[in-house]
Amino acid sequence: MQLGVGKLVNITKLTEDYIAQHPSIKDCLKKGMINYSSLTRQICGDLNLELKKNFDAILIACRRYHRKVSKEAVLENKIIKILKGSKLEVKNKIVVVLVEKDIYYGHLIELQKEIKKKSELFHIIEGSNTITVITSYEFLSFVKRLFKNKIIKINENLAEVILKSSKDMEKTLGVIAYLSTLLAENGINIIETMSTWTDTLFVIDEKDIAKVMGLLRF
Repeated sequence: MQLGVGKLVNITKLTEDYIAQHPSIKDCLKKGMINYSSLTRQICGDLNLELKKNFDAILIACRRYHRKVSKEAVLENKIIKILKGSKLEVKNKIVVVLVEKDIYYGHLIELQKEIKKKSELFHIIEGSNTITVITSYEFLSFVKRLFKNKIIKINENLAEVILKSSKDMEKTLGVIAYLSTLLAENGINIIETMSTWTDTLFVIDEKDIAKVMGLLRF
């Protein structure tokens, strides 16, 4: 039975959307490690599509999607090559303090001066309604004294992971996405993240340090 063009396009989009929403399936397709017939049956079942009428169209869409994502495997190899040449640093005893945005900004400058005198870690992320302060635990009491009732939340027992890469990272697509997916798929929550040209920084729970170190030793 022949499908109309509109029907075929719709099935193709449904199939591609389904695979895109399931990273593990997409990864297996990318590497050519999947049974297309089994995948087709699974897609039909999950999307409540009639198997007999849609089997061929979904199977074809899966094979086409494989050709599309197989190009990403080349990009992934490039990403891994960059990460293999990266240096990894970890700093523990980190705190993240979320404060209201309507604070006296002179206090932020005062805090920065105090921390920089000791050459310790200090980052600020400014959002639309809040400001996130990331620093060493030893300055937590100072932060509390400065911002008092403006503090919304404090996260302690954290670590900052810094990945220092070559300048090739700047012009390579998907590096941060690859790292975020890698950590998420291994049950590691990224509490905060930021990047500065060739450096990628993740704030994680201290208990995950060993696991992250193992994952990022490419």
